[in-house]
Amino acid sequence: MAEDDDDEVKLPGLPPNTKNYMTPACYRRLLDEREHLVNVERPEVVNVVSWAASNGDRSENGDYLYGKKRLREIDRRIRFLNKRIESAEVVDPAAHPETDQIFFGATVLYANQRGEERKIRIVGIDEADAEHGDVSWISPIARVFLKHHEGDEVKLPTPATSTHPAGVDTLEILEVTYTNDQPIP
Repeated sequence: MAEDDDDEVKLPGLPPNTKNYMTPACYRRLLDEREHLVNVERPEVVNVVSWAASNGDRSENGDYLYGKKRLREIDRRIRFLNKRIESAEVVDPAAHPETDQIFFGATVLYANQRGEERKIRIVGIDEADAEHGDVSWISPIARVFLKHHEGDEVKLPTPATSTHPAGVDTLEILEVTYTNDQPIP
């Protein structure tokens, strides 16, 4: 195996010596993707490559060259998924005991200084989707919320943009729930 392939299997985004937290839905999605790649997609590509190789000159055979490239991509993705699955620490938010304290899997309704309310759910790095309100537990906003309670106010440092200088937003935690449903931001 080439060293380049090994570099791509490292787990991006996780701080050193931390667990790869994820919800059961994310874990299932990773397992399903790996199973599809191993049992469906890879065998199909192997058949195409085998057929293309039997046609003779491989140096100008597009099916053969593309197929070999696609096999390398599939194998790299399978190795990546194996690493993610092996390092997974599955946490079911719906099984979390009732509390108003914020941990992994919490759905948090909060208001900013202008009174605008937003809702986010704190999830693993493999399932973060800000458009749907799912933020990674290592994101800045999740980190300021973790271990706080309903009613607390937290300070979120904000970066400078072309229209606003850097500063600090004060966010009030209005509600904390634990569910597997994506929030509607």
